[in-house]
Amino acid sequence: MPVAQSQSFPVSMIRNFTEITKMRLSVSVVFSSVAGYLLGVEGAIDFTTLLLLCVGGYCMVGASNVYNQIIEKDLDALMDRTKNRPIPAGRMNVTPAFILASVLTIIGIAVLYVINPQTAMFGAISIFMYVSLYTPLKTKTPLSVFVGAFPGAIPFMLGWVAATNDFGIEPGTLFMIQFFWQFPHFWAIGWFLFEDYKKGGFFMLPNGKRNKGTAMQVILYSVWTVLASLIPAMGVTGRLYITPISAVLIFGLGVWLIYYAVRLYKLKTAKSARQLMLVSVSYITLLQIIYVADKFIR
Repeated sequence: MPVAQSQSFPVSMIRNFTEITKMRLSVSVVFSSVAGYLLGVEGAIDFTTLLLLCVGGYCMVGASNVYNQIIEKDLDALMDRTKNRPIPAGRMNVTPAFILASVLTIIGIAVLYVINPQTAMFGAISIFMYVSLYTPLKTKTPLSVFVGAFPGAIPFMLGWVAATNDFGIEPGTLFMIQFFWQFPHFWAIGWFLFEDYKKGGFFMLPNGKRNKGTAMQVILYSVWTVLASLIPAMGVTGRLYITPISAVLIFGLGVWLIYYAVRLYKLKTAKSARQLMLVSVSYITLLQIIYVADKFIR
């Protein structure tokens, strides 16, 4: 019996770590950063820098998620989606969670600083905005999604800055694409989790209601996301350029995204919102793959 307990302890520690740092979300953010790096790098890929970006990026995102769950621990306990997280479920106390968040912050900033100071600066800005601005605003105003879109859009851009130690039109364009994308993505989540968010007192939808006004804004931001995604095909964004073939593929993805946004407008159901959320995740992932493939194939 004691042997079984000793074996389960590290397993539970790993489980708590992956849950409180939101491993799947953190990995997807790291994926965006890697895509940005591959787009920005000139010449041979520096795998040491790439590894540092992955480690530093995971630490920064993980730290933000831990701080967020510390602040929202009482609200998380009220919602079905979050009540089994480590802190509200009683599997982890606030003090070790705060120590973990602090360690991840220090490691993350230090590792990104080894790459270059600008990368560390943007990583630190991301944590600050997510924890100090976005998190407290979630229970105050739907504008929290607008504020949260800034740190949410940094990872794609961060990879380019890590590769070049420079911020210009190229990383700015990557930032813009992921910035606009945040709105249909998070409003879709806010729509199908509306009742659960309501239990925690979160205001996520722009009109505060699941109505045509909110759905119309989802469509508009989906259109802006697609338009921003096609700008690199016009040859006005410096080294960031995609060929006409890739532009056609991106446009096809855009039609797919907008179709599901319009579908939400027509049906106004939780199911259509969930489908839009899944499509939005596929959109940004496939877009990044197409951008990177375009660079290395042409």
